[in-house]
Amino acid sequence: MEYPSRPPVVERGAWEGARSELLAREKAHTRAGDQLAAARRRLPMTRMGPVTVTGANGPTPLREVFEDRHMLLVYHFMWKRGASHDKQCPGCTHTQVALNEAVRAYLAERDVSYAVFSAGPWPEIAAYREFMGWTGPWYSTQDTGTALPATRDGGDLRCYLRDGDDVFQTYETTARGVEAMLPTLQLLDLTAYGRQEAWEDSPAGWPQGEAGAWWWRDGRPVAQWLRPPSTR
Repeated sequence: MEYPSRPPVVERGAWEGARSELLAREKAHTRAGDQLAAARRRLPMTRMGPVTVTGANGPTPLREVFEDRHMLLVYHFMWKRGASHDKQCPGCTHTQVALNEAVRAYLAERDVSYAVFSAGPWPEIAAYREFMGWTGPWYSTQDTGTALPATRDGGDLRCYLRDGDDVFQTYETTARGVEAMLPTLQLLDLTAYGRQEAWEDSPAGWPQGEAGAWWWRDGRPVAQWLRPPSTR
């Protein structure tokens, strides 16, 4: 790819001065994030009513999704009912790429389980999970009725706490709030051209396109091109 513009070139001393100024702002940003996390830990919680989801072992009470741990992270995957694999949500697919077995193991060391919920039918969800080669627990919320809080169309991240058989919701976020699950974006933010999306405040001439459009390649989510050709 050819880039029509590039950052200005300066001597090393000038670069180090500019980097030091930015570093002070980055440290302030980190401290502000720490303060938000502290406030998040002080949120009250709300009790969940009886909730049953459907997984590999059939109907499963929400408390069992914790897998004997006390905390649970749940991502709500947007589902296109009856659609082929290549038509499923590229953004939700992107969120799951980094949630591999090793990440789940580290979460477990802090007494946290991770699961994916989706409003799609269990057979479709199970087929997509297998197609992508993902090993984490997935569940369908299709038959939960009104017991589960609304998930909009998907893209929500929720946190729960279990006390015996009682389950409480402690936090939720959506939209850009789920970027913690997308390390690709944080890494791109460190590069000269960033995410290259139209909403970003970038210098004139920087390449920019529609937000999230690059999550697709040739008609399917990028991660699907990593699957063996015979499965596509």
